[in-house]
Amino acid sequence: MSVDRAPGYKLLLLALVGAALIIPLMMVYALIYDRQEQSQIAQDAITAGWGKEQIIAGPVLAIPYESERTQTENIGGQNIIRTVTVLDYLYISPVKQQVATAIEPEGRSKSIYETVIYRALNRGTAQFELPDDIGPSKVQRDQLKLDQVEIRFGASDPRGLQSDAEATLSGVSLRLEPGNGLAASGGSGFHGKIDWTGGEPLELEYSYSLRGSRAISLVPRGGETVWQVTSPWPHPGFGGSFLPETTDVGDDGFDGSWRIANLALGQAIAMTDDPGPPIDNDASSGGIVRNAGSNVSMAATIHLVEPVDLYSQIDRAVKYGFLFIGFTFLAFFMFDVIGGARVATAEYLLTGAGLVLFFVMLLAFAEVTGFVIAYLVASTAIIGLVTAYSAAILNSWKRARIIGALLIGLYALLYVLLNLEAWSLIIGTVLLFFALAGVMYATRHVDWTEGTKLRTPPVKGTESGQPA
Repeated sequence: MSVDRAPGYKLLLLALVGAALIIPLMMVYALIYDRQEQSQIAQDAITAGWGKEQIIAGPVLAIPYESERTQTENIGGQNIIRTVTVLDYLYISPVKQQVATAIEPEGRSKSIYETVIYRALNRGTAQFELPDDIGPSKVQRDQLKLDQVEIRFGASDPRGLQSDAEATLSGVSLRLEPGNGLAASGGSGFHGKIDWTGGEPLELEYSYSLRGSRAISLVPRGGETVWQVTSPWPHPGFGGSFLPETTDVGDDGFDGSWRIANLALGQAIAMTDDPGPPIDNDASSGGIVRNAGSNVSMAATIHLVEPVDLYSQIDRAVKYGFLFIGFTFLAFFMFDVIGGARVATAEYLLTGAGLVLFFVMLLAFAEVTGFVIAYLVASTAIIGLVTAYSAAILNSWKRARIIGALLIGLYALLYVLLNLEAWSLIIGTVLLFFALAGVMYATRHVDWTEGTKLRTPPVKGTESGQPA
């Protein structure tokens, strides 16, 4: 037997062919990433004229006051220190506020891409008190211009604000104007002006609606914030710095309730700083998280999650690509070494190309038909193709049916693994163990180094190198 028919040589060649298939698998990864980027671009185009993910904040009272600051200027080579008077703001958060948000979602599509938009109606009440001791702000009460106070509301994408905004203070309607929002929403929003010369406690009632897409976040401020949310969307994702105390999620929608105390915020009721937007450290999972310091806000976030993350499922499926290629090649190898079939290198490559093509077909069809139908179409096509090709290269339909049954089992197993994410590792590990054990058992008499196919099995009662 020539060396190119030696089992050890064939196993090495098989390993090289498998390594070569890394290239097309990496290209599939790149294709998935590109299509995901195209999907994001299309979704952004849908929401461009509607409203992006919204961050809402407030209400907060902004009270102007004058303060003196020193500035150093270089004039004629000399440093001149000057004292200037500037206008700053003291921000008073509510002692207590309650917000009720009703979210009405709607699916929108562009070509084959879809996203979720919504209308959110916010109704709330807030109680304000002017502290006798303004505390760490180091601002004296007589510095405050209480006749020029602004009530500020924040909305991160002001394009989504509607014309139905209303606010009443002790039964008196306020005139609301655009702009002068809060830093937590990027400075966007709207405001109203009041005269608070008496400094008496204030009771504010307000309502406004806004449009947005995919997610909405509330930045809590003050002594206690209670947020109640209802929506007919059945797939919410709760994230951010605070999770809801209670939730009720079903096929007919969800509702959630948050109760956030001032101690959890680490912010005073009265501050000279207006904390900036929350930092999203993991946008893919909605992870607006807590950050140290008073200059960054925290938020409670609701994502209107799609029930199936198409691209992440296909990405996970591709990670099992070597499982398909490896098991199919092992089956061919067993027929080659044990069964006497001659499988050429080109035939291994063509079979591997067919198995890689499955993932491309899955991606292409899934964008149009959804994941389940695409999986059935792609797997049926590839199983039929490889099975028919196996009948030709193995010279037997009986052997080809074994290959077909193997592929049916593999594709069924992959579907199970994709839906049982928590068990996928242990199931895959056990499968690989039994596969390795089967190969070791089937090739236990193969002479890998000699031209002969099988070595003589040991006789019971003898030792290696000892005559019987």
